[in-house]
Amino acid sequence: MKFSQLFIPTLRETPAEAEAISHILMLRAGYVRQLAAGLYIYLPLAWRAMKRINAIIKEEMDAIGAQEISMPGLHPAEIWEKTGRWGEIGDEMFRLKDRGGRDMCLGMTHEEIITWLASMEIRSYRDLPQMWYQIQTKFRDEARPKSGILRTREFIMKDSYSFDRDEKGLEESYQKHAEAYHRIFQRCGLAFYQVESDPGMMGGATAHEFMAPSPAGEDTIVICDKCGYAANVELALSIPVGATPCGCTGQAQGPAPTEDIATPDKRTVAEVSAFLEADPSCFIKSLVLIGPEGPFLALVRGDQELHEKKLQRIIGAFRAAQKDEVKEILGVGAGFIGPHNHKLKKIADISLKGGAYISGANKEGFHTRGIKPGSHFVAEWHDIHVAKGGDGCSQCGAALREENVIEIGNIFKLGTKYSQPLRAVYLDENGEEKTIVMGSYGIGPARIAAAAVEQNNDSDGIIWPLSIAPFDVEIVVLSGDDKELADTAGRIYRELQDEKFEVLMDDRDERPGVKFKDADLLGVPCQIIIGKKALKEGLVEFKIRKTKETVRIAPSDTVARIKELYGRV
Repeated sequence: MKFSQLFIPTLRETPAEAEAISHILMLRAGYVRQLAAGLYIYLPLAWRAMKRINAIIKEEMDAIGAQEISMPGLHPAEIWEKTGRWGEIGDEMFRLKDRGGRDMCLGMTHEEIITWLASMEIRSYRDLPQMWYQIQTKFRDEARPKSGILRTREFIMKDSYSFDRDEKGLEESYQKHAEAYHRIFQRCGLAFYQVESDPGMMGGATAHEFMAPSPAGEDTIVICDKCGYAANVELALSIPVGATPCGCTGQAQGPAPTEDIATPDKRTVAEVSAFLEADPSCFIKSLVLIGPEGPFLALVRGDQELHEKKLQRIIGAFRAAQKDEVKEILGVGAGFIGPHNHKLKKIADISLKGGAYISGANKEGFHTRGIKPGSHFVAEWHDIHVAKGGDGCSQCGAALREENVIEIGNIFKLGTKYSQPLRAVYLDENGEEKTIVMGSYGIGPARIAAAAVEQNNDSDGIIWPLSIAPFDVEIVVLSGDDKELADTAGRIYRELQDEKFEVLMDDRDERPGVKFKDADLLGVPCQIIIGKKALKEGLVEFKIRKTKETVRIAPSDTVARIKELYGRV
């Protein structure tokens, strides 16, 4: 295509509203424009890249036997009510009524709809397994849409679903998808991790996320470079490093002596640790919570944070006690609570098992030094802290490191969470009715595009991976009104098209400096630069955008060079 005929509204200045590098560059390079918060228009260049990403996804989904379908984006409420998610999902779901007054919603995901379809169509074990997928628009009313196309209210998603007779079949479908996802992200040129994750609102027993490292990522994972363990911090297990010696960590057997210390108006760990000149790791942080069976204490080390989702999986739904409730339950204000000298149920983090600690004295204005777990209080022991870099790996003990990441895909073992309430069943070989076992698998094509830009850019602009660039080659003609240059460019353009390359030719009547800047900003992987000086010597310039390496070659060699670059020799 010719640049002069293509809509590419580049910007010279950095848009004030953009922070993520992918957002900045996709606005500046004329890939996208914002309609409203979380709503974006994909302009020609972006849509070409999206089509290439989707083509890779389709090829890999087809290769594992998945069949493409298309489901409505508008859903009746009653299907969501059957699974309970109509009430469980909050304001992020777009809800409306049709002209008949019936409750409807815009689909943020399609588990209910695909399961309804399976319940209507699958009858026998002979119909299984099945894998169905679609690439379709979804809607989610994000509270804080940001980072350009990374976090939006309307987005394109590939979602696929597997239907199997049993858990063994689900495991096979799950692994097929995991392997396909690895191929998809590798083909798209991304660095990524597969990590353990929390199933969240999707439900089910097991889930993994595929994460692309990026400073713009809003998720955090911990990684062990020694054994390969990787998990989202929402789920990650770790071994906190040992407490800093602070004069209260004696290991003597039996009850240790304790000492009450006046700490007037000092309530938080930060305040008391500064007042006593003791490291925060020497403290027990006691949190009064209200669970299904009443009040209880959650205990974490002073330098750790409580992981609410981990605790919720142990105790069920809970909430923090109000100040007046704390006083009513333990007779003392928040900030001076400790785990000893009362019978309230305690769930303690594993990092507190050894040593002696400082905590609230259960009396106003005092803390107690020398509290030993097992001697001064009894608790249920669980991993309920937030894993962080520097903690030990739960698998091998080596130090973990943290990395910010963009979620680009996820896979879930749903089991019978949806098939049971929606009566998606089949008859087995003995004529007995069994519930279909399901899996759900998602990929965000726009997130792949944004992650690719985040991972591949420089001070001049985007550097697209070869496989998903909007064009394979850009021909930069330095003088559009020079017949010899135009004829050479036209000949190379046609030869590349004959070889099935996607070619952009900058034929504009613009200064060479403008064309060079735009070429680097757009990020097409290679450039053929045709100028008067080189052509007088019978040469053109061949430039690799990623390395900025430029060599002079004969015009007749350009096709061979580009075929070599793309591995088509």
